[in-house]
Amino acid sequence: MANSDFRPVYHPAGHDNDLRVALQDLRTGRWMSMRTLLESTPDWTLWTQRTQVLGAIAAGSDAVQAWLAEDPRSVAATVMQARVVVERAVRAHREGHHRAQELWQEAWQACRTAANASPADPVPWVCLLALSQLDERQQLEEHRLHPPGPMLFPGPWGLLAEADRRDPCNREAYHRMLQFVYARKAGGSLSEAVNFVQWAASSAPDGSALHVLPLYVRVERYRREQGHEKALDLHWVTEDAERDAARALELWFRRTTPISHSLLDLNHLAHALWGALQFAEAATVFEELGPYFTSVPWVYRTRGRKGPGDAEDVFLRARSRCLAAPRTPGRGPHR
Repeated sequence: MANSDFRPVYHPAGHDNDLRVALQDLRTGRWMSMRTLLESTPDWTLWTQRTQVLGAIAAGSDAVQAWLAEDPRSVAATVMQARVVVERAVRAHREGHHRAQELWQEAWQACRTAANASPADPVPWVCLLALSQLDERQQLEEHRLHPPGPMLFPGPWGLLAEADRRDPCNREAYHRMLQFVYARKAGGSLSEAVNFVQWAASSAPDGSALHVLPLYVRVERYRREQGHEKALDLHWVTEDAERDAARALELWFRRTTPISHSLLDLNHLAHALWGALQFAEAATVFEELGPYFTSVPWVYRTRGRKGPGDAEDVFLRARSRCLAAPRTPGRGPHR
């Protein structure tokens, strides 16, 4: 797929073909495929990923409500209802909608209902973490607990601990915590974000997606500093940047199976390795991405233009450069 005819595509399901089928049905208001998919989902990692993607699509319809009306005792439907109302509350807050506070309260209650219905499930707690970013001034006590380590901030550490207890190092839980950092009125500084992701990654086991977290903060710093107006490559070839990219490659990408890989994580890793001039290593990540890409983080490397086509152009240039790089024998993915 290195030829000039290649064009990347975005699809929220990525390589998850079963999820793709469920999404197709969900977009037409049908929920049976979603129920079948969730009933056959084997672990919390995939469960979290699938419910997140399904919730984002279902938030625009009444499909989950119809499922609950048909089967009010369904645990999966109850969890999906929490996903849907949380997604709606977050969107309303972002858009300044007049019902944002009402939707927040409705979502909080739906999360508690889901937690009671599915006590071993991390997703209701992940959803509560998603809602925590709406409390920008940390007025709720559960959003300003004392941190578990030095150099960290008061925050919803109890919610993160509940998610962690059910699914250690749950990827979405830690990303939601990072979003909370950015939303804090009392802080929201990049130094807090750096301290958090370094703390999270330092205790994460091999194979954990938390090793990719530092790459997200580096992209956020570049975005805030308007990096496209500065020397483009210098931000990505520092010793710290190269180290973060190498650790994510070795401790996450090379020690896990593709089914567990988020498209966003793969794009951030390919982007970081390309920026660090590690073209051969980046090529293996591009190959795993196959036809898929996400506009973030590539959109921040477009020198001020922000259209999806511009992000795609940057992705294609990076992909072509990396796939053309000579490979060192024996340095493929270690699976």
